[in-house]
Amino acid sequence: MKVIMKNGEIIESSFGEEVGRNALRHTAAHILAQAVKRLYPETKCAIGPAIENGFYYDFEFEFELTSEKLSEIEEEMKRIVKEALQIEHYSVSRAVAIREMEERQESYKLELLVDMPEEAQISFFRQGEYVEMCAGQHVVNTNIVKAIKLTALAGAYWRGDEKNRMLTRIYGTAFPKQSELDEYIEKQEEAKARDHRRIGKELGLFTLMDEGPGFPFFLPKGMVLKNLLLEYWRKVHEREDYVEISSPIMLRRELWEVSGHWENYRESMYTTEIDDMDFVVKPMNCPGGMLVYKMQPHSYKELPIRMGELGLVHRHEKSGALHGLMRVRCFTQDDAHIFMMREQVTEEIKGVVRLIDEVYRKFGFKYHVELSTRPEKSIGSDEDWNEAIEALKLALHEMKLPYVINEGDGAFYGPKIDFHLEDAIGRTWQCGTIQLDFQLPQRFHAEYIGADGEKHQPIMIHRVVFGSIERFIGILIEHYAGKFPVWLAPVQVKVLPISNTFLQYATMVTDRLKAAGVRCELDMRDEKLGYKIREARLDKVPYMAVIGKSELVGNTVSVRGREEGDIGNMSVEELIRRIANESDICSTC
Repeated sequence: MKVIMKNGEIIESSFGEEVGRNALRHTAAHILAQAVKRLYPETKCAIGPAIENGFYYDFEFEFELTSEKLSEIEEEMKRIVKEALQIEHYSVSRAVAIREMEERQESYKLELLVDMPEEAQISFFRQGEYVEMCAGQHVVNTNIVKAIKLTALAGAYWRGDEKNRMLTRIYGTAFPKQSELDEYIEKQEEAKARDHRRIGKELGLFTLMDEGPGFPFFLPKGMVLKNLLLEYWRKVHEREDYVEISSPIMLRRELWEVSGHWENYRESMYTTEIDDMDFVVKPMNCPGGMLVYKMQPHSYKELPIRMGELGLVHRHEKSGALHGLMRVRCFTQDDAHIFMMREQVTEEIKGVVRLIDEVYRKFGFKYHVELSTRPEKSIGSDEDWNEAIEALKLALHEMKLPYVINEGDGAFYGPKIDFHLEDAIGRTWQCGTIQLDFQLPQRFHAEYIGADGEKHQPIMIHRVVFGSIERFIGILIEHYAGKFPVWLAPVQVKVLPISNTFLQYATMVTDRLKAAGVRCELDMRDEKLGYKIREARLDKVPYMAVIGKSELVGNTVSVRGREEGDIGNMSVEELIRRIANESDICSTC
């Protein structure tokens, strides 16, 4: 399809490419605005960008927008698509643009124009009677947007500032084919069914309370799940010669000034005052790890030092961005910091890549890799950045691992490799990262004594595998739809006596299972067996052990599997062995 670039140039692009996809969806946002202005001419338009999986547009309506009116807007959008309106690009001076927006009484567009330089040329796109001030990319005709769906309504402050007026945000998505839209809607329905917030509540894993927005509470079963993940993490890292530390949750402001976080990350940090001194509740573990490294002199013979930390960190997120376990204000970061010599960099990066690959395969995740380069807000010399970027590229090339470049998305202190894992329904999540840092060792004057007897500066890797334990648990809940593999299930077996007549034997079976390390529960309720089985299925427990007269006489249990259904009778020892074979947290550790 043909795409109009912001300079007016027309290029060829497909929906499979980012340029083409954004152009089609940006056009869909304009079609939405045109439909709104046709139906409700007094409405004021704000902004409407393409976003991941769709688009949105912010409006100031004179009335409350209902779902019925939303349907009318969608129908009008479809009519605009069928009108096959040619889209034209043109530019005018800022003064002309201001006059045009004044005539149209578009106050939000005028506010944007006020912030632009007087000499600026302002880009416009016209489709039929509708004209939009916009610098984005667009397709050349409305009829290219074959399939449109409005998906949600939300409130949004103008320019994201809580002091400004609350606008109505309409979300939607668009595709070049109806079949692609139908497939997307089907995936969205599947995603709703897997929503970790609902499943987490149903399975008693975690909760969120008004007393602590963004600060999750883990419940007993959720803590079992969390601790299993941490146990697995510790076994893998012990095998890979990591040592574990724990740094304080608060440290003095001066530390964060040295690290660069105070200047580059201030808006996301919580602060407090103790004994007339400013303290920061740590948003990251790395400065604490640096202090531990500096406690004593180091020789080149000790390097690399691989230092892990399961550190609780706090970051200020706006309330509107909070989302279950996926976006929280406190979380456990499975950090590690590797201190090494320059000649060790490539092998250490490759070692971390192998470790991350092993962990993701354990959970059945595929993944792809991005290499993120220097952001606009950063510290350090061009020479250091170029050397660090080349080192990351070399490791990826030597491992024959495909990657794409993500320009300008590195950490403020160094470039990084990001791992985007793919879940069971094809969604991607950025979790693991490897950041190569020349800057913090310089800022903290970290040293080691080389083979030449002289002092040298180590190079530092920051890396996480899970990323945030809390977010990773949210991803796992949705990936498995709550049906955790046996090794990870908070409850592995539910013991279900047919009636209280068999309660004594059922209690004995439960005790034998627990003694063997099986996580199990005894359903002692005076309910019918069918009801108990349905409840166990809703709890997504891997195994049920049904106990009645024949099981009591034969000293066995009747086993039902979550996936297999009726497996048959077996001894308690056989059931224990079966679960043990499926419960090895880390067979290669």
